[in-house]
Amino acid sequence: MNIQLDYNNITLQTISPSWLPENIQASVLRLDLLHPEVSGNKWFKLRYNLEAAFAQEKTRILTFGGAYSNHIAATAAACRLAGIACTGIIRGERPSVLSHTLQEASLKGMDLHFISREAYRVKNETDWNALYADAYVVPEGGNNALGGKGCEEILSLVNDTSFTHIACAVGTGTTLAGLINSAVLQQEIRGYVVLKGATYLEQEIQSLLNPAPAPLPRWQLLHQHHGGGYAKVTPALMEFIRQFYGETRIPLDIVYTGKLFMGFRQDVLDGMYPAGSNVLLIHTGGLQGNPVTSSAT
Repeated sequence: MNIQLDYNNITLQTISPSWLPENIQASVLRLDLLHPEVSGNKWFKLRYNLEAAFAQEKTRILTFGGAYSNHIAATAAACRLAGIACTGIIRGERPSVLSHTLQEASLKGMDLHFISREAYRVKNETDWNALYADAYVVPEGGNNALGGKGCEEILSLVNDTSFTHIACAVGTGTTLAGLINSAVLQQEIRGYVVLKGATYLEQEIQSLLNPAPAPLPRWQLLHQHHGGGYAKVTPALMEFIRQFYGETRIPLDIVYTGKLFMGFRQDVLDGMYPAGSNVLLIHTGGLQGNPVTSSAT
């Protein structure tokens, strides 16, 4: 595998929006700047999975997602860069017009295989290697041990243990697990969940954490900032993203990072971050095809 991504593109940006008190510091790790197509946390979740596929002499990556999946878009781009075929198992019947995400994935060479939502719900019970003998299967969102291992490298880009809190958006929990495994003991990790009713996530994350007896930093999932559920968009969210861009010049997406930063603002206003907090927020990318990004910039 020969993918060369320049980690020097990633920056650490201090922010001071109008709602942030002077006694709280906040910085954003701009993973979105890593690559225009394989950006954010997606590369970190894919890297070791791609290496494993090549080590096993597989000739295809097979993975899963919906019509607007950042993971599908990033996988298609990464496979094109790596020179390996890829197939996306897409949730739902094939629409008459493909979403921007699926159009881009198809243009980059991904074979799209649509299955019903009912079949998608039980996709993990299907023997995909019986259907695609040449495939290395990557779970939806890169949610496996190798995905978590890759995400453990994110904090090494900062090399700063002075942060009291580390916050990121949570979909599958893979990135959060990597952050928990790699943070120092005195840091608190907070995951802003973007799905409604995702009580199963704690168990999913626990399965990816380093085994005892090694102590891990404190961590918690915050379930109150999903804004109605996954990919649900409200006028308040859209307005927040526009205002945040106006004050910081940082574009956010409507599914993950918009809800992370809007939730962070609310928690700051509610006093959940004590005076003296130094917060690192992880920008996990996901800006492809985002209407707010294009209108903001």
